[in-house]
Amino acid sequence: LFARIGLPHCPICGRVIQSQTVEQIVDTVQSWPDGTRIMILAPLIKARKGHHQKVFEDIRKAGFVRARVNGEIRDVNENIELDRYKIHTIDAVVDRLAVQKSEDAQQRLADSLETALKLGDGVAIVSQVDGSTPGAMKDHLFSEQYACAYDGFSIGEIEPRSFSFNTPHGACPACQGLGVKLEIDPDLVIPNKDLSLANGAIKSNGAPKNEDSYFQRLLGAVAKHYKIDLTAPVKTFTPEQLDIILYGSKGQIVPIEYKNRFGMKRYWETTYEGVIPNLQRRHDETTSDYMRWEIESYMSSRPCPECKGSRLKPAILGVTIQDKNIVAVTGMSVGEAMRWVDTLQGKKRSQSTAKSNGENGNGSASPLSAREQKISYQILKEIASRLGFLVDVGLDYLTLDRSAGSLSGGEAQRIRLATQIGSQLMGVLYILDEPSIGLHQRDNTKLLRTLTRMRDLGNTLLVVEHDEETMRTADWIVDLGPGAGEHGGQVIANGPLETILKTPNSITGKYLNGKLQVKVPPERREGNGFFVEILGATENNLKDIDVKVPLGMFVCITGVSGSGKSSLIVEVLYKRLAQIFWKSREKPGAHRDIAGTDHLDKVIDINQSPIGRTPRSNPATYTNAFNDMRELFAQLPESKLRGYKAGRYSFNVKGGRCEACQGDGTIKIEMNFLPDIYVPCEVCKGKRYNRETLQVHYKGKSIADVLDMTVAEGIDFFDAIPALKRKLGTLHDVGLGYIKLGQPAPTLSGGEAQRVKLAKELSKRSTGQTLYILDEPTTGLHFDDVNRLLGVLQRLVDAGNTVIVIEHNLDVIKSSDWIIDLGPEGGDRGGLLLAEGTPEQVARVKNSYTGQFLKKALK
Repeated sequence: LFARIGLPHCPICGRVIQSQTVEQIVDTVQSWPDGTRIMILAPLIKARKGHHQKVFEDIRKAGFVRARVNGEIRDVNENIELDRYKIHTIDAVVDRLAVQKSEDAQQRLADSLETALKLGDGVAIVSQVDGSTPGAMKDHLFSEQYACAYDGFSIGEIEPRSFSFNTPHGACPACQGLGVKLEIDPDLVIPNKDLSLANGAIKSNGAPKNEDSYFQRLLGAVAKHYKIDLTAPVKTFTPEQLDIILYGSKGQIVPIEYKNRFGMKRYWETTYEGVIPNLQRRHDETTSDYMRWEIESYMSSRPCPECKGSRLKPAILGVTIQDKNIVAVTGMSVGEAMRWVDTLQGKKRSQSTAKSNGENGNGSASPLSAREQKISYQILKEIASRLGFLVDVGLDYLTLDRSAGSLSGGEAQRIRLATQIGSQLMGVLYILDEPSIGLHQRDNTKLLRTLTRMRDLGNTLLVVEHDEETMRTADWIVDLGPGAGEHGGQVIANGPLETILKTPNSITGKYLNGKLQVKVPPERREGNGFFVEILGATENNLKDIDVKVPLGMFVCITGVSGSGKSSLIVEVLYKRLAQIFWKSREKPGAHRDIAGTDHLDKVIDINQSPIGRTPRSNPATYTNAFNDMRELFAQLPESKLRGYKAGRYSFNVKGGRCEACQGDGTIKIEMNFLPDIYVPCEVCKGKRYNRETLQVHYKGKSIADVLDMTVAEGIDFFDAIPALKRKLGTLHDVGLGYIKLGQPAPTLSGGEAQRVKLAKELSKRSTGQTLYILDEPTTGLHFDDVNRLLGVLQRLVDAGNTVIVIEHNLDVIKSSDWIIDLGPEGGDRGGLLLAEGTPEQVARVKNSYTGQFLKKALK
């Protein structure tokens, strides 16, 4: 769209770029200093692969003897061989001359430019040759189509690829299209500004607290010279004082006086480099990977100073449609972009659609000219159609430039679903795994409407889902069970909803027909009277809000998708508390302050990330139950007789493990271009241990047999060992009785990994001052699993702790003590505090979508 009807502007003066005539180009070149050596070139091949022999032949036939090939001047009569698989740029050398003010020189320049423009399809290059540096040239691109007559800025042909930051044609050359640069972050160098420099406010590597160190003596001399109090908190420094400490004395001499080890006074003068330039220099110069890694922990991604984070060249950013460049449009949410496209099309939106989007419904004629309308008609129609698909699957709050890595699994899946809707295929089997993840109940209806529409086209949709509304909408349900893991794997019911409701041994059916349910707590907790208060949160779409989180309660953060829940709790609250309690270097989201942290002793984020990246990690090792097992085996008489210690029963170190597979139990066979294959070890048969270690038994079982037990079996087996029974009991309490103690971590689902983490926390002795944060813990959980999870969370709160859950599940929301509801919409129309209070109080708030659905759930 921008390549076809975009209006280019000069990035220097902002004027519209018009076509340039030969006379205007000549005037520009003639304005350069007399004697400037120039070369007139005609661009023929620009960044294309091939051997291009025909191009060289055409240059020879046109009567030219030289060409610039990949920046090097070559004689075309030579045998020039190019690698056909590499990218090449070829320009024909039309003329070489010097700038002169005479009429003859002007005529020659004009003739050469006309030839170059004709040969280069309206584009010519005038290259200033630097006589002092061989081969150094500064190119000036001139175009008969796009050039600024005032500043001489020219832009080549505008193509769709010019607007892509993934190609050299559009990417900002300073950051290669990334939009960010890794730079030393002052907030990570001095994370706690309440400390003084004397008390170690500077945390960076190379800033020792030893008073006799060179750095401390230099810092003391700088402080004395610039009258900076080393014992005062950093937050009391003026901007000028902080700038001197961080960025140095800017070349000014600083006198240093000190006593050597003999007690004699010494004096010398030097400049002070500054903490940040020092770290940057060491990062650039070091050959040590460890030192580079250490310094990078004080760096953060900052917007590129050249493109200001837009990722594109300045010339491309100057191309606009109705005063908006492509970065402004891609920065819009899907809903906003839809309205912008409607404006260009001159459409009138229906009153109901407009009202739902906060508009007045008044339409207007298209602002585009008749020519622009004709060119853009089909393009705008296609864009509107694709945006509409995203709206249909509940993603109208996402911005178009949102990075793929920041999308939740459900969001990414719904984007792929939107592409399939656009294809309008028939007779296709679509398989969806929990598409409702991360969706508010309001948006779930839109998703189901979309799935129904795909079915009506003649497709089959197979959906793995725990959502009640999805089940009730489905034409057919296959219910597996009756339990999980080894206790499952059977088809319990197979048929329409009515069949499931009438199947007596279907747990799903019992929750759907109301025989089983997540009950509303008889009373809400009052809390301990203390609060953690988030002040002035402005991260992402948060609108400078102040939020009070009551402590000693089960708190639920709610709101439609994209309303700012994770930004508030994970990006702002958790990351700031992690800095306070764990000395984390991660930078928290934008906010003014966090008050009330003295009522907490630690914060724990229990997310769905894996408990380990390798098969060596498992539930037994993560919960520390494996340590107790190894100690138990080491205390057996047989172990003492053989001299085996606890380390003998570890599969991570030499001694007791099978050395053929190094304790993995499997051998990896690399398949080069195919996925690697893992086969059981032929020596230990997958048991991980050598024969001697497996000869030691406890109650008839070896250490390998114990790891092969399920959690439920382990509880019975270790009934006489209280420490082990307690740790395994917590795994059972969170609904993981079916998993094996030695089950490799990568094979656990996100929900299972999260519950293993919960079990570990439950097995610890509670301090009553811990804040637990969980982001959508019900992902992948059945009604019965949700009920069990709620029991675990309530136990944590009963011990005096605070649990904050970001959730859309109404069973969790109605079971909480306190709700903080954000909204009213997603994206830019969200980020406000809509309601806070008990579930009953929030259910009475009319402008809260959560309240509207909660009202029905509480009945």
